[in-house]
Amino acid sequence: MIKEQPYGNDLKAQLKAGARDKLYHFILSNGMIRGGILHGTRMVNEMRANHALGILETLVLGHAYIAAALMCTGLKGDERINLKIDCSGPIKGLSVEANAFGEVRGYLKNVPIPIAKPLQDFNLSPFFGAGFLSVSKTFRDAKQPFTGQVELMHGSIAKDLAYYYLKSEQTPTVFDLSVKFDPEGNVTGAGGLFLQVMPGADEATIDNLETMVSDLPSIGTAFADGEEPEELISKSFKRLAPQFLGDHRIEFMCHCSRDRTENMLAMLPKEDLMDIIENGPFPVEIKCHHCATPYRFNKEDIAKVMAGAKS
Repeated sequence: MIKEQPYGNDLKAQLKAGARDKLYHFILSNGMIRGGILHGTRMVNEMRANHALGILETLVLGHAYIAAALMCTGLKGDERINLKIDCSGPIKGLSVEANAFGEVRGYLKNVPIPIAKPLQDFNLSPFFGAGFLSVSKTFRDAKQPFTGQVELMHGSIAKDLAYYYLKSEQTPTVFDLSVKFDPEGNVTGAGGLFLQVMPGADEATIDNLETMVSDLPSIGTAFADGEEPEELISKSFKRLAPQFLGDHRIEFMCHCSRDRTENMLAMLPKEDLMDIIENGPFPVEIKCHHCATPYRFNKEDIAKVMAGAKS
């Protein structure tokens, strides 16, 4: 993977942004509610830079990245989760993968997203249309992933994921996903909140939670203003006695490489490789779907690939 540098050559800015990007795990009401809050401003900015996205595309894919990272709360080792949407609207769909190490990657199916008129607000439902949301979870020692699917009911990743958890896992869940843009269209704050009500929670606790969530400020705006995730949770859910359990890094990361791409080329039929050598055009560019890193191969590179494939 080759990352673009949205923070330029300012090493201090890069380190500062990277240090803030974390997923914090916590419980409320002595474990009756479990949650996670994510600071992901650098992740969304790097995602945007690599995929060369506009404001609308950044908002849609940014929400998906934040959601997928939040859903990894509780995963261990090499476990991972994939969030996928297929829809009839201009977005067409997306696929985002996150793992227990806090690494997130993924892409939109349609870039740029066509719009008939300038955006009036950030209501994304017209851009999704009808479709399905699916979640695949790959657990340690499992022979195959567990996959669940629901119909898109709201055209909102946060609301449709809450619907998924209610239908597929019978667990009341809240997602709050937020990307803040400044007047020039730059991402200045991005993050999200994940809350799940555990079995046995009383009605009073649930009522208190609903009230607090409805009063919650914009997470992206709070992070853009310099507020810390632990501070936001401690202040917003004070009556439910938050207890933080730990945190870990979150990062836009893909493990694609030039060597892996060469290996893929080597799997092509010999006649196809010969056709490329004879007719080009060069350089041959193969771009990773997940991170948009381009790998370029000239005529000599393809000849070496073919020579290696013969042996």
